Amino acid sequence: MTTIPPVAEVRRRRVVLLGATGSIGRQCCDVIARFPERFELVGAAAGSDVDGLTAVVERFGVARSAVLAPAAAISRPGTMGSGQAAVCEVAAMECDVVCVAIPGAAALAPTLAAVDAGRTTATATKEVLVMAGELVKARAAATGARILPVDSEHSALWQCLRGEAAGSVRRLVLTASGGPFRERDPATFAQITVEEALRHPTWTMGPKVTIDSATMMNKGLEIIEAHFLFDMPYPRIGVVIHPRSIVHSFVEFIDGAVVAQLGVPDMRVPIALAIADGERLPGIAPHVQLTDGHPLEFFAVDGDRFPAVDLARTAGERGGVAPAALNAANEVAVAAFLDHRIGYDGIVPLVAEAVGSAPAVVTPSLEDILEADAWARDFATARLASVVSPA
Repeated sequence: MTTIPPVAEVRRRRVVLLGATGSIGRQCCDVIARFPERFELVGAAAGSDVDGLTAVVERFGVARSAVLAPAAAISRPGTMGSGQAAVCEVAAMECDVVCVAIPGAAALAPTLAAVDAGRTTATATKEVLVMAGELVKARAAATGARILPVDSEHSALWQCLRGEAAGSVRRLVLTASGGPFRERDPATFAQITVEEALRHPTWTMGPKVTIDSATMMNKGLEIIEAHFLFDMPYPRIGVVIHPRSIVHSFVEFIDGAVVAQLGVPDMRVPIALAIADGERLPGIAPHVQLTDGHPLEFFAVDGDRFPAVDLARTAGERGGVAPAALNAANEVAVAAFLDHRIGYDGIVPLVAEAVGSAPAVVTPSLEDILEADAWARDFATARLASVVSPA
């Protein structure tokens, strides 16, 4: 009689989710809910949405939670922490992976807390490495923490590079949809409305990321992020426009081969891959239908239409606190546009002015980076005060 050995039980991966109520956070929750035998949500944090975070905590039985800046009128459950220190405590708690989906510069301190605790950190917040790439990498090296990408483009590069020798890579190429204004006459950019800029042709994202996609500042930030994630010099990181958003990025190798990652525009794929530590899970997204008759087209980036790409690359190559100034001024400029206090065509010039005026710091400390962030926000805010609001 043959005895069939029992199937080995897979230990559930313990996940801490920072930014649990945003777009990436909600999709991460979807992945965790679909695979309860593989994942356990043990910690969660949000920016200000107490009700949304409470729902996540109750849905998954989360042990620890914190909200960064709750609205004063909303009461918190007694077990929910509040403030940056509380969020950092959640970020550093015992787990298998911390998924960082807090938008913008607010993600820096919690990311550093996770890295300092030696946690594998899956980041969907490109601004962290843009602001403090050298610092984050140095701290990760000190604790043995690993940084995994969640951005679809960087996840694509990660997938293409797995198993490849670093010396075999010629160039990394990030793809961009081109946003809603890829074919619009730049002479009409002053008339672009917020509603038009928020109509992304292929992706559903939060408002700030959607505007960054329209200006292609997101691709500029991704160049800096790729530089730090993959130790790649800036001249060997390219960008092409690919309107269908099927090819999420590709790698050119020294022998002439090109390896690309293709998939439908669905963030659940890179999210699942990151929190599963590179393991592929079944049925995360539909398969691409390559026989649907639609071509896979690629176009060069028009620098006159999308000056943000070269601006970000220049800030990255300059180094120091220039990338932090770039990021901070861009956050202020985008917020002003969304609030109808500046025209669409004023976003990138405002950011460029801040970057050009940023102080020179060769090897910035965390304090230097935070000071540059605050300086750039003040600089951009002061410039905005002298700008007449668009009609």
